[in-house]
Amino acid sequence: MLDLTIAIPVKNEEKNLGGCLEAIGRGLVRKIVIIDSGSTDNTKAIAKEFGADVLDFYWDGKFPKKRNWFLRNHTPKTTWVLFLDADEYLTADFKADLKDALTANSDKNGIYGFWLNYSIYFLGKKLKGGYPLTKLALFRVGAGEYEKIDENQWSKMDMEIHEHPILKGKISNIKSKIDHRDFRGIDSYVDKHNQYAAWEAARFSQILNDADLSNQFTWKQRIKYRMIHSIWIGPLFFIGSYIFMGGFRDGSRGFAFAILKMSYFTQIYCRLRELKQKEENRLI
Repeated sequence: MLDLTIAIPVKNEEKNLGGCLEAIGRGLVRKIVIIDSGSTDNTKAIAKEFGADVLDFYWDGKFPKKRNWFLRNHTPKTTWVLFLDADEYLTADFKADLKDALTANSDKNGIYGFWLNYSIYFLGKKLKGGYPLTKLALFRVGAGEYEKIDENQWSKMDMEIHEHPILKGKISNIKSKIDHRDFRGIDSYVDKHNQYAAWEAARFSQILNDADLSNQFTWKQRIKYRMIHSIWIGPLFFIGSYIFMGGFRDGSRGFAFAILKMSYFTQIYCRLRELKQKEENRLI
C-alpha cells in the first residue's frame, strides 16, 4: 500500500465519481478523501459506499479555496498527496509508474513533486491530437501549497483550478497518462468554461499590479498571459491545437474541440476588454 493520500474535490459528481474510485481500486493507497462542496446528488453516498472519507467544505469566497483548505486543516498523515478530479481515472500503466516513482523517492532524494500527464476524452473518445494536458498534482505533504490568490468571489468556483502548487524542491514527471473523462455532457463543459473565463479575466486584471505573483508562473502561464490581451489568442490556439499539435487527426471531434477552446480564450479577451471599459468609465 502506497504511503499516499488521494484527495478528490467534488460537487455533484455522481456521474463521474464511481468510475474514478473504481479506477483507483482498493488497497492501492493508505487513504482516499472526498472533499465535498454541498453536493445535492448521490456523490457523498457513492464515496461512503466505497469506503472513502468525506469532508464537508464551505467556501466564504476568499482564500483559501478547497485544496489549500484541505492541506491546512486536514493535513494528510502520509508522505505524499495526489489531488485527483472526479473525472480523472487512473490507468493500469499510471498506477505501475506511480508505485515505481514513490518507491524510488521514499528516501527523500530531492524530488518533491511530479508533473502528471493526461489523456483527454471528448464526445466519448480519446483525442489523438491537441495540446497536451499536464498538472503538478502529486507532491510531498508539507512541500508547499497552491498559489495564494486574494480574490473576492470572481466566480462561483470554490476550488483552485488553474493554479499550481509552489514547491520547495526538485520536480520530476510521470509519463504514463491518467484518463481525463467527463460524463456530464456538453452543457456542463460549456458552463464550466464560462466560469473559468470569468475567473481568468479577473485574475489577469490582478496580475498587472502584482509582480510577486507573476514571478511564480510556469512557462506555459507566462506565454498565456502575454497573449491573453490580444484578440488573436483564440485563433492562434486553434491553429496550434488543430494543425500543429495534430488535432486534425480526430476529424470532426478534433475540430469541435479546438473551436470550443478558441471560443474560451476569445471569451477571456472580451471579458478583459469589458473590465477595462468599466474601469475607464468609473474614473470618468
